[in-house]
Amino acid sequence: MTDIELVRAAITARENAYAPYSHFAVGAALLCADGTVYGGCNIENAAYSPGNCAERTAIFRAVFDGHRDFAAIAVVGGPQGQPISELCAPCGVCRQVMREFCDPATFRILMGTSDTEYIESTLEELLPYSFGPENLGK
Repeated sequence: MTDIELVRAAITARENAYAPYSHFAVGAALLCADGTVYGGCNIENAAYSPGNCAERTAIFRAVFDGHRDFAAIAVVGGPQGQPISELCAPCGVCRQVMREFCDPATFRILMGTSDTEYIESTLEELLPYSFGPENLGK
């Protein structure tokens, strides 16, 4: 799958966002090493903290299906019902969840405003000096 296709999948996933409180819709598309793609959207809750980000929704769906090796994720977001106009970076919690499963040096994060306008960072660039499973002496 090309980067453009991955960002396009995130844009499509954004359409399923449930964001009645913030009205900020986010979509994510996670590329597994075997080429499988999992979409995710943000899902809010009236109590706020039980909500879930698009990135974690995609990762948790993939993990549930037995995937543990991920290559990249595309993330898009912005005010619901409006065209995407700014980049949307993963929050700190999502970055930490990515760190649990991904190699910080090679896992790519694409943040876009369209399928042809996006930037790429590694997880290491977005989460320097990270804490991972190896820090627990595994």
